[in-house]
Amino acid sequence: MDSKKVNVKDILINNGIIILILLMVIFVGVTKENFFSIGNFSNISINVACRFIIAVGVSGCLITKGTDLSAGRAVGLAACVAGTLLQRADYSGRFELTKNFPELNVWLILLICVAVCCIFGLINGIVIAYLSVPAFIGTLGMQMIVYGINLVYTKSVPLGGYRSDYTNIANGSFLGIPYLFIIAIVIGLIMWFVYNYTRHGKYMYAIGGNEAAAEVAGVNVKKTKIIIYVTAAALYAIAGFLLGAKSGGAGVNTGSGYELEAIAACTIGGVSVNGGIGRVSGIVIGVLVFELLKTCLQFLGIDPNYQFIAQGIVIVVAIALDIRKYIAKK
Repeated sequence: MDSKKVNVKDILINNGIIILILLMVIFVGVTKENFFSIGNFSNISINVACRFIIAVGVSGCLITKGTDLSAGRAVGLAACVAGTLLQRADYSGRFELTKNFPELNVWLILLICVAVCCIFGLINGIVIAYLSVPAFIGTLGMQMIVYGINLVYTKSVPLGGYRSDYTNIANGSFLGIPYLFIIAIVIGLIMWFVYNYTRHGKYMYAIGGNEAAAEVAGVNVKKTKIIIYVTAAALYAIAGFLLGAKSGGAGVNTGSGYELEAIAACTIGGVSVNGGIGRVSGIVIGVLVFELLKTCLQFLGIDPNYQFIAQGIVIVVAIALDIRKYIAKK
């Protein structure tokens, strides 16, 4: 009986954030008229879509006991690259550098964004795998580098005036289901398959569990880490491309802080910062919970400045609970 009580207590503590936010959702839903509405749920699903794609990218880094603090800035760079190449020809504020470029296919631009971000992901992987630089330091440096490159490229000029074939990708729907949501589901299913049914996925969990043992067992640790960071960068590029389409504009601060949200969402969803643990289904829950928190705060009319404080507290508590679970297992 005592052990059962302890187990219940541990479940409540370890899932405290999820329980608390679900109670908040119920309270806001009862007290605010439009919270439980199709329109609101549609907005939440669209917001979750982009953040889920980013979080899935970050999750691979976390599972191998790494992290990626450059994620948000890579998202912003992709959004700006797409924005500069997908403005309408008749837009008066068209970006100077690409003003005379021909009108390129929107999917070709996505591939360009992915290629650009993958270069930085490759550098991240090489620095972490071959130079043995801690992921925290290596990706923090890359965060500043990518931000600087974006500042130089855009000259801090806000971008807008996008072509309709670009914005329709994010704002359109199929049978009432937003395209963004469908894209996120497809990416989620692909990553779920990779994590659970491929050699790369098994290697990733093995490295996170015990890197030295994985290397002795024949896992090419360096190659696997590089693939993880390049894949993450490709996902950031897709997210940035979609985020720009959704917003109808972009700037150097697009995506700022998204890496912290992604890390928090991953840890809330059961991805351990201590490595070796994490599921795509858990990431979905984590991202949804974090987005519901922000939506609830907005419906309650909380000052935006205080909303950042609340989000920061959730991030710290999520990491603390994850470390608590790790210590308890030891």
